[in-house]
Formats: sequence, structure tokens, C-alpha cells
Amino acid sequence: MEPTPSQFTPEELRQWQAGLAQANYNNVFCHCRDCDREWVASSDDVACDCGSRRVEHIPCWQFPDG
Repeated sequence: MEPTPSQFTPEELRQWQAGLAQANYNNVFCHCRDCDREWVASSDDVACDCGSRRVEHIPCWQFPDG
């Protein structure tokens, strides 16, 4: 099966990815699956204060305003 062609030019794709990175900066909701701690970080590569690396990461821009 052939891959679907991109709807973006390479430059448009780069701009879109840069926009997502900016939206995520200081806006990544983190939840530790071991101790249930929750916090907001700037990256999805963070461990919990309890030392666990079992952390769920959700970009905050995905939450609806309400």
C-alpha cells in the first residue's frame, strides 16, 4: 500500500511542527502512573519526583476550553 501524499509542503510541515512545539512549551500535563502525582511541565521527557518514569504526558492544548 502506498503512503498517502502529504497535504503540506516541507516548509508548511516544518511550520506546523514548530507551532505544535510552541503550543506544548510549558503546557504538557503529566500524570505519574505509580503515585498519581499530576503537574504541568515544558517537556514530555520528565520523570516524577517519586523517581518513576511511568509518566503519562498530554499536551494541554488538547483539552477543550470550557
